[in-house]
Amino acid sequence: MIKIHRNPIPPISLAIEKQKAHGSYNEPDVIQQLKEDSNDKCYICELGGLSDPEVEHLRPHHGRKIRERVFDWNNLFYACPHCNNLKKEARYDDKIIDCCAEDPEKKLEQSYEEGKVSVHSLVDEECAVMTAELIQASFEKRNTGIRQAACQYRVDRLAESMNVLYKTLENHRKNPESQRYIKSLRSSLSRRSIFAAFKRNYVRKHITDYPDLEDFLL
Repeated sequence: MIKIHRNPIPPISLAIEKQKAHGSYNEPDVIQQLKEDSNDKCYICELGGLSDPEVEHLRPHHGRKIRERVFDWNNLFYACPHCNNLKKEARYDDKIIDCCAEDPEKKLEQSYEEGKVSVHSLVDEECAVMTAELIQASFEKRNTGIRQAACQYRVDRLAESMNVLYKTLENHRKNPESQRYIKSLRSSLSRRSIFAAFKRNYVRKHITDYPDLEDFLL
């Protein structure tokens, strides 16, 4: 999970649909704006290029019983079906970090080492602990065949992304003046990139080896 900068202007359809008895909160303009704001990534697992995105409510509306949450622009997030389904468990209700209001990198450590995903809370706060648990589950909760396949797909894509980072860092170490590798690392460590939280955390933990990349983590 990474910090997201949401467009403060709500899509027009939300106000219109809110007036209807069974209005929709996932009209095309909502999907498009969420896609742009989230850099076409699931806000929970950071898988990119979603072909089947869903609009996820950070704070649940419980079957539209809490109507003000249904069309609240600040409560809508871009998510993959896998993570959206995981987050429906009641224990996550109102306990997940709002990554538009807070910077998750200050509260979570997301790492990938030796083929294993590890997500930990850096602070003693329930929202951080539960968010870490949810992100961990998005890569490891394999209690059904569908979830096993979905988790493995995410782990495989994360591994690919991290391996590209490792190779680029090694090339940068050998050729520190090469603008090619500097440009590639700037893009890879941008919050816009897929699995950015994992890649940025890796470089942050090894910043003594790459002090010139510190500005890329701001």
